[in-house]
Amino acid sequence: MSAAGILAFAQQGWEQVLAKVKWSVVYLDAACAESLHWSCGSSRLLEAVKGPACHLREFEPQAIGGGAKQPRAVFVLSSPLKGRIVDTLQGIICRSHFQHCVVVTAVSHAVHLTANHVPAAAAAELEGQQPVFEQLEEKLCEWMGNENYTAEVLHVPLFLAPAASHLAFTPAFATLFPLLPQDVHALNSARPDKRRLSSLGEVDATALTPELLLYIRCLVSGLSSLCEHLGVREECFAVGPLSRVIATDLANYAPAKNRKKTATGRASVVFVDRTLDLTGAVGHHGDNLVEKIMSVLPQLPGHTIDVMVNMAELTAVQAVEENQDVIAPGCLAPSNEASAKALWEALLNCKHKEAVMEVRRHLVEAASRENLPIKMSMGRVTPGQLMSYIQLFKNNLRALTTHCGLLQLGMATAQTLKHPQTAKWDNFLAFERLLLQSLGDSTMAGVLNQLLPMIKSSSQRTSDDLNPEELLILLIYIYSVPGDVTLDRDLGEVEEKVKKALAHVLSEESELSPLLQKITGCDSAVDLTLSKSQIAVNDVFMALRDIAGARNLMRQFKSVYVPGNNTHQASYKPLLKQVVEEIFNPEKSDPVDIEHISSGLTDLLKTGFSMFMKVSRPHPSDHPLLILFVVGGVTVAEAKMVKDLVASLKPGTQVMVLSTRLLKPLNIPELLFATDRLHPDLGF
Repeated sequence: MSAAGILAFAQQGWEQVLAKVKWSVVYLDAACAESLHWSCGSSRLLEAVKGPACHLREFEPQAIGGGAKQPRAVFVLSSPLKGRIVDTLQGIICRSHFQHCVVVTAVSHAVHLTANHVPAAAAAELEGQQPVFEQLEEKLCEWMGNENYTAEVLHVPLFLAPAASHLAFTPAFATLFPLLPQDVHALNSARPDKRRLSSLGEVDATALTPELLLYIRCLVSGLSSLCEHLGVREECFAVGPLSRVIATDLANYAPAKNRKKTATGRASVVFVDRTLDLTGAVGHHGDNLVEKIMSVLPQLPGHTIDVMVNMAELTAVQAVEENQDVIAPGCLAPSNEASAKALWEALLNCKHKEAVMEVRRHLVEAASRENLPIKMSMGRVTPGQLMSYIQLFKNNLRALTTHCGLLQLGMATAQTLKHPQTAKWDNFLAFERLLLQSLGDSTMAGVLNQLLPMIKSSSQRTSDDLNPEELLILLIYIYSVPGDVTLDRDLGEVEEKVKKALAHVLSEESELSPLLQKITGCDSAVDLTLSKSQIAVNDVFMALRDIAGARNLMRQFKSVYVPGNNTHQASYKPLLKQVVEEIFNPEKSDPVDIEHISSGLTDLLKTGFSMFMKVSRPHPSDHPLLILFVVGGVTVAEAKMVKDLVASLKPGTQVMVLSTRLLKPLNIPELLFATDRLHPDLGF
């Protein structure tokens, strides 16, 4: 069980794919492309293809088929092979000249049986057989036009995008987000003949929609494969309602029974619902350069993690608008260069100031190795200084090629330091600190009153003022910090003032961002009337109230707010920090809110006997490996905090932080106000 377990697992999966792609046209969906991007890079795939031309294509209904001189195809897909996915496969193959097709799915055959409504008992009898894959192989030959052609369907668990040895994300599950109290009403409406749920605490697998349950099962399948690779039998724990459902499914995942019997290692897998603490997700306290880079640079198209780095300044292309798409963007994913890998690790683990100095040091050392005419300068690192070092590589193709990964990280740093949004980051941080102090000195109504003057229409705003998306981020922060709030007359009146001001601002926007389109249900600002804005704002405040009450079900983790006193200012204590501290509490009492999930009769008997005899219940600190899975996303700063905290509380314990996605502040409103939480799109 090595420290590089996550990366080795992802790379091992991709090696199985690379062994199949020689001289093939390769089709990938977005989630698998992102996994490849972080696991070994598209260049590794191109090397394995060995074709004279670029044969990588996006898997979509309009994808170009294979020509007469392209007889081989490999499809790499993150979804179950069903419905629209199979229709797209058929369309591409029927308009091609393929004679050899390989379909790789990240979803196990056992989950395909579930997707096809095969009862558990019947599925158990099919152990070792793969009828769903075999039927599709026959269909592939039929679509290719000759039953003697070659078709192969196989499962490879390509569900992780490893950002570091201790940190990985699951792009195919980027939209998976914990449920809110308002979702209980929707679940009850969908099951009128069953007992009504009174709260999220009563939600179990039987209460969820079939789509969400299958989405969870796909994730569980991947996590089971990871545990198999690590050689561990997992003990599952949960903090929060949706985490309990996922942990229960993993603990009782039938295809893993034999694996668990033979596993020599042990691990604790702790699932945590993001909604229990959104403060850390929308806050700006993380003193981390990577977080700022991710927040200010534009998203890499089709990706949920990486960003675009403008590389034009390293070329001779003129910086005019018509040339903006001529140069391919750079990115953050580490290349094979040793220096780029080392710098990326440093950026993830250093504070902002140290990280910027590390960027300068790596650039200076690279320039020195290439004998470039570098002028040393000490003191504060500036964007101009970094760009002057980077420009030295511009006309030296060999040096440029050798240090391409390092230069992308350097460019990303320089562009972030001089970006106007970086100054806004500091403004956010100042206001958040003020809010923390205000919560101790005044009521929630008083805090909202401080926000009112900041709500300005587009005609009144300057570049320093907050736009509607940023106002939503602050509102989420305000409602997440204190926990459940009592709606008295003062708060009701101020809320109405904020709602009215926000509705007017939305209705006067000249353009609607994708987030505002999602919230209002309008594709164009022309369609957004004041009444529609008011309805949207009312829905926003309903979600904000849900956020405020998210920790009501907790008994121990009820607060993330630490009031100030004579010696200390009020502060925010992350829920993840509280969870890790409780896991490694030296008193080792039974955790109150970290619920152990039993896996079958043996565990149930243990739990039952522990009430009468001295039988110790499983505890999350029992094992040498802790896998912390945050359902709904995690930030870079949080992952570093967990890693450092585990190292200080119990040295020698290995920790892996996994999550559905890497978060930046704007992601939370997108996830929180999504309308498809209960009905994720699985492609069929």
